[in-house]
Amino acid sequence: MKLFMREQTPLIIVYLAQLMMITLVYRLDGGSGVTVSLYAALLSTILLLGYLAYRYLANRTFYERLMTVPASLEDSGGPAQNTPLAASLRMLLAQQFRLYQNDLHNYRHKLEEHIHFINQWVHGMKTPLSVIHLIIQDKDGSPFTAIGDELDRLKKGLETVLYTARLDTFEHDFYVERLDLGAVVRSVTSEQKRLFIRKRVFPVISVESGISITSDEKWLSFVLTQLITNALRYTVEEGKFVHFHGYLQEQGRAVLEVRDEGVGIPPGDLPRVFDPYFTGVNGRSFQESTGMGLYLVKQICGKLEHEVEITSEVGKGTTVRIVF
Repeated sequence: MKLFMREQTPLIIVYLAQLMMITLVYRLDGGSGVTVSLYAALLSTILLLGYLAYRYLANRTFYERLMTVPASLEDSGGPAQNTPLAASLRMLLAQQFRLYQNDLHNYRHKLEEHIHFINQWVHGMKTPLSVIHLIIQDKDGSPFTAIGDELDRLKKGLETVLYTARLDTFEHDFYVERLDLGAVVRSVTSEQKRLFIRKRVFPVISVESGISITSDEKWLSFVLTQLITNALRYTVEEGKFVHFHGYLQEQGRAVLEVRDEGVGIPPGDLPRVFDPYFTGVNGRSFQESTGMGLYLVKQICGKLEHEVEITSEVGKGTTVRIVF
């Protein structure tokens, strides 16, 4: 009703001006009394009200639709109307919706092709990495150790690209099962033993026995790998520890804390650490920072319906807590 009245305001103003002019003409002519002028004004007002009532009833659902936010794109056209204005607008919206659907379909098709290309490229790059690893696995000496370390970095980079590309199609690569939390933590830390050795930092695993969680092992392992990589990257002193503490809360929910003894995160950067590509103050000092690690952790845990919390103190370390 408010939209209808706003649309008809110019008509009402013109009508009132016309009514005043006619009444003034009657008075200046001197041939008509006040009663005749009021009678003419009454008849004219009744005609105006009848016209406005007809317009409102004819376009009532149309005005109501314009004032209502659609719940989906399919509802954007609104109900059918017989009036020319409503019918024309509905046809225009329908045509725009079809054009939008075509553009969206083309965009999705290009995106799927791009993701398929990335997946193929990553898998293609894994083959030469595996061959190089087989070549140097029986070799001794610092050059071969350095090559092995760089191979690990390349492997982690390719996995990050692959998991980032698959994030939008997470539901297509998702398998939920009951997992032993301690076994998952020990498996991931064992896979990252070369990184621990290279940094001369030691994992300390303290997970209560019998803690079972519901999650996807592959995605969860990638999350823990990202947390370990961050913890070791920002631990500059040798002989430090990365603590893995698993326990049950009073509500019965399982919790895993990953706590390092690194440089910590400044308080001003802490609210933004889960933003994509945000590196903060530490990113200026550590050139390997990409700003994607904690972002992927947050996104994947959200899809797995795990909560992620982070606390940190500069100079003492950072604790990331996953609540299952």
